[in-house]
Amino acid sequence: MSPRHHLLWLSDAGWARLQQETGDERQHAALLHWQSMRWPVVVRRADADAGVDDICVGIALPPDAQGNKPRIALRVRPEEIAGSRAPFLLRDIAAANLTGLPAAWQPGMTELQQHLGRAGIAMAVFGSLAWQAVTAQPYVRSSSDIDLLFVPQSRAQLREGVRLLAWQAMFLPLDGEIVFPDGAAVSWKEWRQVAVLGGDEQGRVLVKRAHAVALEAVGSLVGQLPEQQLQPCAA
Repeated sequence: MSPRHHLLWLSDAGWARLQQETGDERQHAALLHWQSMRWPVVVRRADADAGVDDICVGIALPPDAQGNKPRIALRVRPEEIAGSRAPFLLRDIAAANLTGLPAAWQPGMTELQQHLGRAGIAMAVFGSLAWQAVTAQPYVRSSSDIDLLFVPQSRAQLREGVRLLAWQAMFLPLDGEIVFPDGAAVSWKEWRQVAVLGGDEQGRVLVKRAHAVALEAVGSLVGQLPEQQLQPCAA
């Protein structure tokens, strides 16, 4: 099963089935448009009643005039997937020089990229910034968050990455998750509060997995990582 936030491109047969099964005219029109533009869907956490072969995915439509971003929850089957890829890296988004991003972000984004590059850390994006990169539609507003996925390769990199995020969050609306080797995802802000500022390995944080959400001890998550990364991470 593809991890959360991965991008999936569907086959024509997959789109046809989804369109047949929806009775909502607006949703049907959105699915037709998504198919015609060859845009991907994004893997989300599995529904409680999802079948063994169901892959739970979603589409977020561009915000309406009130700032609401309609979401469409879908389920697809493995044979309906024509292609997939991991979320785009922040450095790729920055290199694309996307239009429509708040001008106030630019200095902080440049500085964040420089710090991550020097630290040898690559972070991916999801949420509004990722949707705008994929579709070239106006998702990002001045009130939007910059949602980042941080997959640390070692305990040392985990400490440095969280430190950089906390520093840059003073200048940018940073949010997002730390993803551990077994797929457990934790809000980096909650991690910093409990694991860094609290300093308690028995402290518990809310962990999102593919099929469940639970409180888990900080120490059990840190224990998945070596103290130092075994191989250099490409910057």
